[in-house]
Amino acid sequence: MDIRPINDEYSVSGQIAVDELDEIKAMGFKSIVCHRPDHESPDQPEFAAIAARAKELGLEIRHIPVGPMGVTADAVTAMVDALDELSRPMLGYCRSGARSTNIYGQTQHLRG
Repeated sequence: MDIRPINDEYSVSGQIAVDELDEIKAMGFKSIVCHRPDHESPDQPEFAAIAARAKELGLEIRHIPVGPMGVTADAVTAMVDALDELSRPMLGYCRSGARSTNIYGQTQHLRG
């Protein structure tokens, strides 16, 4: 896991695994947003598996996939809603962390 803080409320990571969720919770994260579509690569865990364990641990979780078309207006709106509704600090993840960083940056213009 390579967790990179963007600021006090939001950090990003590449793909996480179900067995890393306990450590993510222990690090103090209260919510997780997945920006990776299911089945993007054959070795990634499905969002449902991550979500099930996150919920068992009391972590809030949301799926806002950002696919090949890039960050859409709908995805940015959904991310603004997630930031307004979910507890922080929040961890966003995708394959490398780039989409999670990009979408968060785009929300800052709307949340200003």
